[in-house]
Amino acid sequence: MAAETSISDSSKGSSQNSPTQTNVDSSIKEKAKCNNGFKIFMVALICCFFSKALMAVFLKSSITHIERRFGITTSKAGLIDGSFEIGNLLLITLVSHFGAKLHIPRVIGIGCFIMGTGSILSSLPHFFMEYYTYDPTVIVKALDNSTVPCSTDQHSARNKTSSILLESGCKNESGSTMWIYIMMGNILRGIGESPVLPLGITYVDNFAKEGHSPFYVGLLQSLSLTGSISGFLLGALCSRIYVDIGYVDLSTISIKPTDSRWVGAWWLGFIIAGILTILSGVPFFFIPQFQKKSKMEMQVPASLDTSNTNDRSSQKLNFKNPEQTKDLPELSGYFHSLKCLLSNWEYIIFLTSCLFSFICIIVDLTYLPKYLEQEYGQSISKSNLIFGLIIFPFTCISLFLGGYISRKLKLDIIGAAKFLLICNCCGFVAQTLILTLNCGSRPVAGLTVAYNRNDPQGDLQNISFSECNSDCNCDVNLWDPVCGDDGLTYISPCSAGCKSSAGYGKEMVFHNCSCVEVNNFQSQNSSAHLGECSRTNDCSRKFIYFVVIQSLANFFYTMGYSPGIMLTFMIVEPQLKSLAIGFCSLTLRSIGGLLTPIYFGAIIDLTCLKWATNNCEEQGSCRIYDPISFRKKFFGFLIGMRAVAYTFLIFFFIAVKKKYKENNTGPSKSEGRDAVELNLREPLNNNEHLGLSANVDNETHI
Repeated sequence: MAAETSISDSSKGSSQNSPTQTNVDSSIKEKAKCNNGFKIFMVALICCFFSKALMAVFLKSSITHIERRFGITTSKAGLIDGSFEIGNLLLITLVSHFGAKLHIPRVIGIGCFIMGTGSILSSLPHFFMEYYTYDPTVIVKALDNSTVPCSTDQHSARNKTSSILLESGCKNESGSTMWIYIMMGNILRGIGESPVLPLGITYVDNFAKEGHSPFYVGLLQSLSLTGSISGFLLGALCSRIYVDIGYVDLSTISIKPTDSRWVGAWWLGFIIAGILTILSGVPFFFIPQFQKKSKMEMQVPASLDTSNTNDRSSQKLNFKNPEQTKDLPELSGYFHSLKCLLSNWEYIIFLTSCLFSFICIIVDLTYLPKYLEQEYGQSISKSNLIFGLIIFPFTCISLFLGGYISRKLKLDIIGAAKFLLICNCCGFVAQTLILTLNCGSRPVAGLTVAYNRNDPQGDLQNISFSECNSDCNCDVNLWDPVCGDDGLTYISPCSAGCKSSAGYGKEMVFHNCSCVEVNNFQSQNSSAHLGECSRTNDCSRKFIYFVVIQSLANFFYTMGYSPGIMLTFMIVEPQLKSLAIGFCSLTLRSIGGLLTPIYFGAIIDLTCLKWATNNCEEQGSCRIYDPISFRKKFFGFLIGMRAVAYTFLIFFFIAVKKKYKENNTGPSKSEGRDAVELNLREPLNNNEHLGLSANVDNETHI
């Protein structure tokens, strides 16, 4: 009987404990499921950040090829590049405000789908346009084998050729207006990206483990940099692939990637990036709107300060329960906060300095490959490769090092301002050294030098042709450069006075060139080869120096990035931090990101020496720029903007030092650092992110 009683009691106790054990097991499974859901969200968000960075950088690396393919000016190409900001700024505020009340993962998934669709839309003009044509000399030779580069009947031969090609050629060139579809796709991409950054960071901040959200945000930023590097590498690869690959016989192509008429496969990267973006958005549709946290994570430590705890609780309460804030005068409060922000002179001065620096970043990313091509004779492909493998990774190291130094030294507001001032000073000094690394003028007969090297430079406007080719009836609009044995580049075999040709495609050689013979009288050689004359070895050596100094300048500029973020938090009141970051982001992107590529592209257009013309006698893209004027305007503008930014930074340092040091009202190093870390999450909870960091993620990637 005792044994039976013991067994029954044991069975009863077991039956009583089983519900508790079941609840524990279900709680563990539910927690594991929620953790897996958040991990899936993080993986999907990382893939989304990677693909959008890849897409943004690829556009900038291909902007010159788009300019040539559609025969547009550099300013129009800049409009295409800046159109992303149009779409993004249209919805960023609305999405940030209303998107947090919706199903955040699904909104991000829809944004990924729109981004991918916009990217693929940008590639569609390639499939609806005729094949790219660039070489009238080869066309004439193919139509009439008896026609030679220079002949007294060349004019009639070209008229015959024009009558054959006029109708089809005009139809082909009229399709160049399809660049508008690229701009529309870029606007659509900006619209789709608007929810990714603010809502993605908000979701991470809401459902990450307590104190882990800064780590996840840093992880997103770091891995998005790999997308930027991949974008440069993809741009380098596509730049080496001919635009109509798979449709034309590549053996008939007579130009190389270093030629100013070369157009790479600009469309291929848009398709790759679009597909990756759409695929990265699929997991978001299977992620729940809310992620549950354990009770331990939701409890507030008793050691925290009561006022800070109440402030943070009220922030989350207002965020998750917007109905409790309906009666608040939000609009009037917004304008009052904006007025207080704009009354802060330290903030205005610092914002102005950041704006001029940001303009320089946009110019570098968008047009530096074009400068390297014109000054050093480097192909767009090689320029992108240097960006992806040397300059940008060097910049990423500097970004990490700047944050490490700031944290190690525990910089207060004066220390951060001083560190930023020193970094910009070193970068400015390094960048001014680039002015000494020039290759001089490119010797192109009739454009940069006279046919007779002894002729005065002032007569170049009236000597497109010379006596040595006066009987050739050359086409003044033709750009098919050849390099003569005399070391001069001629705009076409006809302008060199060549009487015969041999070979095919890239191996074509022109003989009996009268203009080459005049300048090369000491030698019996009077031939010319396709393509411009190569730069000297001294120029190649200067290009290496340029890469080193440019990397060094970017290293110093980027090292001040983290102190800049700290200063943005320190110089405004705690309740204005989110607004300060949002207003900074809006200013930089609207003025710097949108307008800079357009007006600076127009400045570059002013240096053009020879424009391409299509079969309808319409102006196309620029074939060659005045290297001296290009260099002066390019680096004159950059150094001028950096000087203005540095001047405002000096004023900012003086104002901060006067306010916080002399009046002894500034926070100490530890207090300032703690204040920054304590308020770091506040902008994230208000659907905003670090202003400068937002710009890095969106389009600059520096």
